[in-house]
Amino acid sequence: MKTYFLPALKLTVILLVLLSGLYPLVIAGIGKFTPGHGDGETVQFKGRTVGYVLIGQKFTKDQYFWSRPSAANYQADAGAGSNKGPSNPDYLKDVKARIDTFLKHNPDVKREEIPAELVTASGSGLDPDLSPAGAKVQVARIAKARNIPQAEVNKIIDDNTEQPLLGLFGPPKVNVLKMNVALDELKK
Repeated sequence: MKTYFLPALKLTVILLVLLSGLYPLVIAGIGKFTPGHGDGETVQFKGRTVGYVLIGQKFTKDQYFWSRPSAANYQADAGAGSNKGPSNPDYLKDVKARIDTFLKHNPDVKREEIPAELVTASGSGLDPDLSPAGAKVQVARIAKARNIPQAEVNKIIDDNTEQPLLGLFGPPKVNVLKMNVALDELKK
């Protein structure tokens, strides 16, 4: 028994020090070199923090870009998907209600033009980004609500479009919070 106990105890202590002490310190150190210095990258408007770049928020007013629906009601501490499959009747009812609401607020858009991301929740329930197509389908509504030319809204989308990492990894995307702050900055 002694032949197994001592090596197991030594390995446990070594792993405890490495994984409970050194590893978290290394990760925290790396975080200090990221935007937000490990505390999360914030978005500022008029000198105050209005949100985080990587956490989606709910926008329902016509003068703003709407975010992707959230299964977690946009609560960062409860981020999760709904676990409802595409054949679940409750899920289908939710998607239909989202489509109907979107069409009511965007009368110029046809049902088949609505990107799926605007009516289905993301896996985390906190997705802060949309595809450029998901943003562009909302342009007419926002321009009308703000009484501004559609070209100004399209310029905000173009200015905030992030290309895939190294041109390879992931699709182009736009951050909804950043675009909505840019819309509010037009009032200057």
